Amino acid sequence: MAKIPDITLNDGYKLPALGLGTYQIRGGEGVQQILTAIKDGYRALDTATNYDNEGVVGEAIRESGIPRSQFIVTSKLPGKYHEYDEATKAIQESIYRLGVGYLDLYVIHWPLPKRDHYVEAFQAMIDAKKRGLIRSIGVSNFEPEHLDRVIKETGVTPAVNQIEIHPYWVQERMLAEDKRRGILTEAWSPLGRGSAALKEPIIQKLAQKYNKNVGQIILRWHVQRGIVPIPKSTNLNHQRANLAIFDFELTPAEVKEINGLNKQDGRVDGQDPNVYEEFE
Repeated sequence: MAKIPDITLNDGYKLPALGLGTYQIRGGEGVQQILTAIKDGYRALDTATNYDNEGVVGEAIRESGIPRSQFIVTSKLPGKYHEYDEATKAIQESIYRLGVGYLDLYVIHWPLPKRDHYVEAFQAMIDAKKRGLIRSIGVSNFEPEHLDRVIKETGVTPAVNQIEIHPYWVQERMLAEDKRRGILTEAWSPLGRGSAALKEPIIQKLAQKYNKNVGQIILRWHVQRGIVPIPKSTNLNHQRANLAIFDFELTPAEVKEINGLNKQDGRVDGQDPNVYEEFE
């Protein structure tokens, strides 16, 4: 079983340096797919209310026979529940669906600045943390102005900002902005969601050099940039391979080469957090 290093967050809690994304993993088959990942060493499981699979994640944890305390469970608040009272109920509902007693990390899925309720949503999370329902609170897809506003208006800095990062969307600016505020950056779609990045000559060359597959090279690139990648995989072999990235190291020049693959319009689905609306 692979051992994943831990990273300490700004609130003192620890987060594994690599997690399992569960987007589109559902039903009985999904339980088995998550169970295989758990058996191979995954302990950070990332779900969301909008994934409609919190029950599957909770069931896999129970069936694993491993104490709940050994897992880091993340879920996310959808935009329709950003108002304070709605956010408070949504947090409780996620815990009930998961059946885990508390959430290790809870994040606002998207800021939805046009609706302008993300500050009160974050305040609801702060209060839920005080009641022991959440250990760490964070955000997802937040830009610097969104981060600064929640910090200024609540006095609390998010522990995590989970954003889209992959070789075609390198996010050097946001990585620096998060770091400057003491916020850990997580990467969703770290491989680019089946993107052509896996076929890039530089990545294939590095895979040959280090005797790794192309996905492992990209995940290692994330880790060396101080990012926690959350790859989603239902394939046993891919799940195992994704864990085997802590026994080699890219050179700074090689990290820079991969950074050079960045594209001006590199987002997978063109979701700009400043204008993106979750349900429209």
